[in-house]
Amino acid sequence: MIHRRLTVFTLYLFGALGISPAYAQNSKYPPLADYLMPRDAEVALARSAAPSNISGRATIKVLTPSGYAVDHHGENGFVCMVMRGWSAPTYTPEQFRDLVYDATVRAPICFDPGAAQTVMPYYELRSRLAMEGQPPDRIAQRVEAAYARGDLPRRDGVTFAYMWSASQHLASGIGHWHPHMMVFSPYYKNGMLGENQFGSPLPQVSDDAGTPFAVVVIPVDDTLAIKAGPNESRSK
Repeated sequence: MIHRRLTVFTLYLFGALGISPAYAQNSKYPPLADYLMPRDAEVALARSAAPSNISGRATIKVLTPSGYAVDHHGENGFVCMVMRGWSAPTYTPEQFRDLVYDATVRAPICFDPGAAQTVMPYYELRSRLAMEGQPPDRIAQRVEAAYARGDLPRRDGVTFAYMWSASQHLASGIGHWHPHMMVFSPYYKNGMLGENQFGSPLPQVSDDAGTPFAVVVIPVDDTLAIKAGPNESRSK
């Protein structure tokens, strides 16, 4: 666990020093096939994002060559899917924007009903732009313009998502991290939470501080992590 924290912090430190991670060296997208996965495996991985009482009744989306598509319609307003590196921050931390080029990222997430309406379209837009081959700077410009035009829903309040999968792979060199809650908190800055260290098991602003797309990450007990599989179970 300590190694994981240090790995995240090391990547952050390298970015601050202007040293790009290995996955950004080429700055070219791998073939789309590298981002895709078998449907049944993707459904199981998506469901592992949240406890079964939530994910078992949620809508499930899977990635197709033309973008995310509904595989199963749920009944509780939650939506579970597996985000790829295309869900990288739009603005900061700047070095993580190049995660778009890392085809190994598998980030199961389950949006609550509010986030499914106001946040998920943002990640789906980022995904479509990356699938078109747009680089991080261009993605940021297009996202910003879409939000200004009202093509993306306004974020006027706080919404949540579960990321509790024991099978998450957040980046090459990072792999799995603590199960955690994503709190979509418009315009939050890390100082509002006490300036907790990036990558530590404490609440922190992880993405896009001070913007409408700011994300607060709150780690939860590691024993709550959920394995992906036909019968998801809690596991360390």
